[in-house]
Amino acid sequence: MLDINMLREQPDLVRQSLVKRQMDAAPVDQVLELDAQRRVFIQEAEQLKAERNSVSKEIGRSKDAAERQAKIEAMRLVGDRISQLDEQLRQVEESLHGVLSVIPNIPDPRTPLGKDEDENVVLRNVGQPRQFDFEPKPHWDLGPALGMIDFEQGVKITGSRFYVLSGPGARLQRALIAWMLDLHIRQGYTEKYTPFMVKAQTLFGAGQLPKFQDNLYHDIEEDLWMVPTAEVPLTGLHMEDVFDEASLPRLYTAYTPCFRREKMSAGRDVRGIKRGHQFDKVEMYIFCKPEESDAMLEKMRTDAEQTCAALGLPYRVKQLCTGDLGFGARMTYDIEVWSPGLQEWLEVSSVSNDGDFQSRRANIKYRPAEGGKTRLLHTLNGSGLGMPRTLIAVLENYQQADGSIIVPKVLRPWMGGVETITP
Repeated sequence: MLDINMLREQPDLVRQSLVKRQMDAAPVDQVLELDAQRRVFIQEAEQLKAERNSVSKEIGRSKDAAERQAKIEAMRLVGDRISQLDEQLRQVEESLHGVLSVIPNIPDPRTPLGKDEDENVVLRNVGQPRQFDFEPKPHWDLGPALGMIDFEQGVKITGSRFYVLSGPGARLQRALIAWMLDLHIRQGYTEKYTPFMVKAQTLFGAGQLPKFQDNLYHDIEEDLWMVPTAEVPLTGLHMEDVFDEASLPRLYTAYTPCFRREKMSAGRDVRGIKRGHQFDKVEMYIFCKPEESDAMLEKMRTDAEQTCAALGLPYRVKQLCTGDLGFGARMTYDIEVWSPGLQEWLEVSSVSNDGDFQSRRANIKYRPAEGGKTRLLHTLNGSGLGMPRTLIAVLENYQQADGSIIVPKVLRPWMGGVETITP
C-alpha cells in the first residue's frame, strides 16, 4: 500500500506510475477527494467536541436551572451531530482504505517502460538449447509413456486442469523440491514450514486481497483462504512485528502447494501440465533495511539463476516492463527456461523487490540501532523454482531418443541414485 502522504504531496507521481502500468489514474483523484472529505468531518467533529466539553463545564457551574436545561438540550443536538459525523467519517475512511488498497506499487525508475509482456527486456541468455538428433517430444507424450503423468486420473478425481504424478514422476518432483530447499539453505535462507491456509488479514498484508480475490480459493465457513504462494504466509510471519536492526536481514525459504483459479483463454495452454489450479513452488523471501534491498534483489536473482544452472537448463533473464509488473512490485526479474518439446520459454522464477509496499500493509517495522522512530522495512520475494514448469523443462531437456529421461546429477541423491528413468 502506498503512503497516503505521497498521494497528498506528489499526486502527479502516482498518476504517472499508473499510466506507466497501463492503468486508469482516476483512483488518485478518488483518494484526494475522500481524504478532503475525511479532513472536513474530522475538523467539524473536533470543533463540536471542544464546544461540548466547554459547555459541559458551564453546565456544571450554572445556578440557573432553565439556563442549564437549555444548554443540555443544545448539547444533545451537538451530540447527535457528532455521532452523525463519526459515522460519516467511518464510511469515508472505509472507502478511502478500499481505494488505497487497490493502487499498485510505484515502479522503480530503472524499470523499463512498456505496454505488456511483449515489451519485457531480455538481459541475457545463459547456456545453449540442446541440439537433438531426433524430434523432441512434449511432456504430455513423455510423461504418460514413462508412467509419470496421468491426466485421466486427475480429471476423474477432481476435474480439468488437474493431473496425477505417479512413480518416478512423483519422486522426481519431490526430489526437485527437496534439492531446492537444501540449496537455498546453503545460500543463507532459513527454511520455514507454514500453513497452507491463511486468514484474510494475511492475504491483505501480502497484497493479494482485495485485488486478486477472484483468483483465490476461499473456505467461507471458516473464513480461511488457500495460499496462492508461500510469499503470503512468509509475509504473515511478521505482521505487526518490530525488528531490531541488528537482526536484519531475515532470509526465509519455504515449500507450499499453491492454489489459484487460473483464468485461461480458450484454446491456450490446454494440453499438458503447464497451467493448473494447483501446483508446487519453493519460495525465497527477504526482510531487510531499505538501503539493503537493491543488493538483496541481485542476490535473490543470482540464487534463482544458480538453481537453473545447477540443473543444467538453458535459461534467460528478463526484466519486466511497467505494463507487466506485478501489483506489489517495484522491480522484477523473470527467469525462463527453454522447453524443447513445447518450443517455448517457460517462466520458472519471478524475483521482485516490493519496497515498503507490503510492510506498510502488514505493519512490519524495524527499530534503528541509533534509536528514534521505528521505520518500515523492505520485502523481496522470488520463486526458486516453480513447478510444474521446472519439471517440464527437466523432462523435455533430458529426454533421450528411446523415450527415457536422464536424471540431472544434482537430483540423483534424492532419487535413490537412479540415473535414468526408462519406459
